[in-house]
Amino acid sequence: MVDKTLGFSLWLDFVERDYLKEAFPALIEKGIINGATSNPSIFASAITSSPAYQEQLRSLQDKNPKEKYEALAIRDIRTAAQALRGCYDAGNDGYISIEVDPFLSNDTAGTIAEGERLFTAIGEPNVMVKVPATEAGYEAMQALMGKGISVNATLIFSPTQAERCLNAMKIGTAAYSGKVDGVISVFVSRFDRLLDEKLCADDIAPSRTGILNAAKIYNLIEASAIPNIRTLFASTGVKGDALPAAYYIQELLAAHAINTAPLATIEAYIVAPSTEPKLPITEEEITHHFSQLRQQGIEIDEVSRSLLQDGLRAFEQAFEAMLKSLESKEG
Repeated sequence: MVDKTLGFSLWLDFVERDYLKEAFPALIEKGIINGATSNPSIFASAITSSPAYQEQLRSLQDKNPKEKYEALAIRDIRTAAQALRGCYDAGNDGYISIEVDPFLSNDTAGTIAEGERLFTAIGEPNVMVKVPATEAGYEAMQALMGKGISVNATLIFSPTQAERCLNAMKIGTAAYSGKVDGVISVFVSRFDRLLDEKLCADDIAPSRTGILNAAKIYNLIEASAIPNIRTLFASTGVKGDALPAAYYIQELLAAHAINTAPLATIEAYIVAPSTEPKLPITEEEITHHFSQLRQQGIEIDEVSRSLLQDGLRAFEQAFEAMLKSLESKEG
């Protein structure tokens, strides 16, 4: 749950129209969450599997697939933003994110234009535009925040990416005189899913690489001491039964930080909430772990680059499949 004393926030990594009507506001009212995130994969799953979108789709028959998607997504994000507005007005986060077209990840001007357009169309102040941490994305983050549009930097796997995001957000913040916030979304569990089998064979502690990498990035962001820029831990769901369902929330509990998690993970955390912060972790402990990996031929920078490319490709594929499903969908 949200821990105001610690300064820890819990956001829901899930959007679906029927869920937004009753269950989502209930989580907010109970103080379980104070924000939410979305991405192309989440919307692809919701739009292609839920009957809740059929009525609106019938009114969009003359639109192309991307126009249909945007109309559906804008309505859902607006609904979520309105449900979260009380948190936002009280200074208790209250953000919901929407990601730009993943095919714009190498297009700075296109990202800025689409980010502004989506933000304006939704018409709520507590919307974050989600931008991938690529060369083009860093410039877009700076420009959007300079225009007063809060940004969720996404697909961060390395400290280098995080530092680039941080610098862009600092410049953007300085260019805007009003309220604007930034979160740097560090992906966690994908490291462990990729490496744990080899680490177990090499007698290296499994299910720690993602956490220690995230802890290093958290230390870097906190060292900047910028109140409106925070670490957001993402990719915190657990696959399989090897780990407790709420493992990546419990192990990344930290001040001035956010964890965005799937619904099942949050439900597991409600049953077994943590109160003791697990971060910061010392640089000595972090360095020791990555030295062990290097001795086994694992270069974490190479792993990070690979995971970034995989993440960009996965979002593109999900987005493309969704648009294809909308080509002839009329409700």
